Amino acid sequence: MNQILEFAAIVILISASGVMAPGPLFAANVSQGLRGGGKAGIKMAIGHTIVEFPLVILLGMGVFSFEVFPEFRTYVSILGAVVLFVFAGIQIRSALQKNKSNNFNLKHSPIITGVLLTGLNPFFIVWWLSVGFKLISDAVLIWAFTGILFVFLFHIWMDFAWLYSVGHLASKSSKILSNRNYKILMISLSVMLAYFGITFIADIV
Repeated sequence: MNQILEFAAIVILISASGVMAPGPLFAANVSQGLRGGGKAGIKMAIGHTIVEFPLVILLGMGVFSFEVFPEFRTYVSILGAVVLFVFAGIQIRSALQKNKSNNFNLKHSPIITGVLLTGLNPFFIVWWLSVGFKLISDAVLIWAFTGILFVFLFHIWMDFAWLYSVGHLASKSSKILSNRNYKILMISLSVMLAYFGITFIADIV
C-alpha cells in the first residue's frame, strides 16, 4: 500500500507539469468556462479523456512510437495549427457580435473542443511519449497491466479538477465583466489560440 501511495504522489507531482501548463486547451477552457462554467470544464475533460485513455493504453502495450510513424508529429502539428486558427476565427467573430449573449452560441461543443485540442496538440503527445512513458514503464514493471491503470487514474483526476476549476472561475468573472471587457477578453483568448497555432508550425520548421 505504501508503494502505491508513494507512486501516486510521484505521478501527481509530475503530472502537474502537463495538466496545469498554459496551452490551447487551457485558453479554450477559459473561453468555454465564460459561457458554461464548471460544467463546460468537465465536458472538456471528458473530450480530453477520450483521447488520453487510448494513448496511455497503447503506450503501456508498447504499440505507440515515433519510430513506427516518424512523420506523425509533423502531421499533428499542422492539423493542430489549422484547428486553432479556425477556433480563434470563430471566437473572434462571435465576440464581435452586438450582444454579449450571442457569444453563447458556439459552433463546437466543449467535448469536441477537448478531443480536438488534445489529439491535435503535439506537445501533449510529446509529454506522454517522454515523461508519461517513463511513468508507465515504471508502473508496468511493478504491477504489470494494472500499473497502466494506476498511472491513468492518478493522472486523469487532476485534468477533471483543473478544467472544472478554471471553467468555474471563468464563469464567475464573466458575470462582473462589462460587455466591452467581455469582448476584449474573448478576443485576447482567441489571439492566444492563434499564437499556439503559430508555435505548432514553428516547432516543425
